[in-house]
Amino acid sequence: MKLIVGMTGGSGSIFTVSLLAALKKKNIETHFVASKMGEIVLKQELDMDLNEISRLADYVYDANNFCAPIASGSFKTNGMVVVPCSMRTVAAISNGLSDNLITRAADVVLKEKKKLTLVVRETPFNSIHLKNMLDLSQMGVTIFPPIPSYYNRPNNLEEAIVNTTGRILDVIGVNNELTEVWGQKL
Repeated sequence: MKLIVGMTGGSGSIFTVSLLAALKKKNIETHFVASKMGEIVLKQELDMDLNEISRLADYVYDANNFCAPIASGSFKTNGMVVVPCSMRTVAAISNGLSDNLITRAADVVLKEKKKLTLVVRETPFNSIHLKNMLDLSQMGVTIFPPIPSYYNRPNNLEEAIVNTTGRILDVIGVNNELTEVWGQKL
């Protein structure tokens, strides 16, 4: 399996780190690209820089490099996850605005009929956000707000993040042991 992982400036870079670590553990090839705002939020939220998170990926690309393999339909991938996905990125993808490598790779994934999952970060949603997400959903994109579940009774934030990571893995078709199945604890 080969996945593209994009990280934008929405809050929630902890989910990027958690997902990349889980994919690495599963020996899934990752192609990672972060937007400039993604880098800034990563530093703000986790005090990590791009070099640290890049160690979790197999391949890393600059967001301005339109010559990267992931910018072309000839690049074979199983899909793409943008985590976190800012509403700016949602709007760009929804409207076909390939203005950086993340939005270009998402456009390619869509045109090649591969799985695109957007872990959207914003609250509350306004009508523009909802319209853009509806348009993308109607194109087959999975819209995945990282809303934690509570039936598994997480003891701390880390458990909630791990469970959400497992749910993201489920959505993209990666078997994992991170998600608790409803009713197993009850």
